[in-house]
Amino acid sequence: MERLPSEIVLRPRFKLLLQESKERSLCNFIEFQRSPYIVKRLDDHIFIKFKREHAHFWSPQLHLEFTEENHHTCEVHGLFGPNPTLWTFFMFLHFGVATLFIILGIWAYSNASLGRPYQLQLGAMAFMVLVWVVLYLFGRLGKRRGRPQMNELHQFMKEAIGQ
Repeated sequence: MERLPSEIVLRPRFKLLLQESKERSLCNFIEFQRSPYIVKRLDDHIFIKFKREHAHFWSPQLHLEFTEENHHTCEVHGLFGPNPTLWTFFMFLHFGVATLFIILGIWAYSNASLGRPYQLQLGAMAFMVLVWVVLYLFGRLGKRRGRPQMNELHQFMKEAIGQ
């Protein structure tokens, strides 16, 4: 199995090969449930996250996808990520900031072409850059706060598959 880097990257991924059938591997996770984890199975996918009382705003979750190599082996593709609602919210905010930046740039260019003042638009564009930097730093803080729980999820996964 590949070793996780000590620095959490954006949505880290890994892949490993198991020496048992896909169905047996999937059942191992359902049978291995324990606190503080919630394990859900959907077809060939396993989602592992923390129970509400053990989760915080930045708690990660682990998504595992099992693909059958043959009757005796399967491959597991893992993806660590934030809560999907939080991820969607952050992407919405980034998209909104980028859209406003572009609109303000077009407005400033139009005013400059017409010989009208455009300092307000340039100031607002600088503010949008500042907002983006704050969002970036907030995201980095969240990744740092989620690192211990990501390692816990990884350890739980290794125990569930018997490694």
